[in-house]
Amino acid sequence: MNLFARAAETLRRPAPPTAPLAPTPPQPQGRPQHGPGQRQSAPAGLLDPALSSLTGEWMIDPAHSQLGFSVRHALVTTVRGSFLEYDSRLYFDGRDPSRSHAEIVLATGSVDTGVEQRDAHLVGRDFLDARSYPEMRFVSTAVRLADNDVYRMTGDLTIKNVTRPVDLELTYIGHVTDAFGDERVGFDGTTTINRLEWGLSYNQRLAEGGAMVSEKVRLQFDIAAIRTSPISPPA
Repeated sequence: MNLFARAAETLRRPAPPTAPLAPTPPQPQGRPQHGPGQRQSAPAGLLDPALSSLTGEWMIDPAHSQLGFSVRHALVTTVRGSFLEYDSRLYFDGRDPSRSHAEIVLATGSVDTGVEQRDAHLVGRDFLDARSYPEMRFVSTAVRLADNDVYRMTGDLTIKNVTRPVDLELTYIGHVTDAFGDERVGFDGTTTINRLEWGLSYNQRLAEGGAMVSEKVRLQFDIAAIRTSPISPPA
């Protein structure tokens, strides 16, 4: 897939922030000291100043990420799957999270649950109808800091040409520079949707009275993103 045109840019790690020349306020007693390479945690609900160095554009690394889902099946088991093909365009503002945004486009035909027959059913007309609707899309509309290292992202999720708002809870895991010099940042995210609201209305019933496939679908995101540009505000 190449749904977003991305210019090839050299990935650069931003220089560490310069130590302040003016005296800093005394630290609270008992606050642990952090050595080189260790991330300091801000008090709950407060923005960690160290995250400002992460401001810039990023893209999800498919080799180290998973955009997945889980759903109750036949009342007694849970089916898990993921989408293997997708493109992403992310901007994270470590100084002002409200300026952050994300857009992810997934190929509906790339769904994988590990069972070929089940995957064929999912891409068919009962569910995703990948032939008629080859893409599903998420575009963020608002981001805010909800707690220490936890962000609440609101956005529009489009499936089968039906667009509805969803709220994602994203937890910042950490950041690192890998052996190739690429900067990486990690987030975990989750939300639960009702598939019927997007027209995924397959509703076979069991003899016991329950649904073969639950209406509730949990979306799960294990994201490792790579920086694609130096620090800069969005246009």
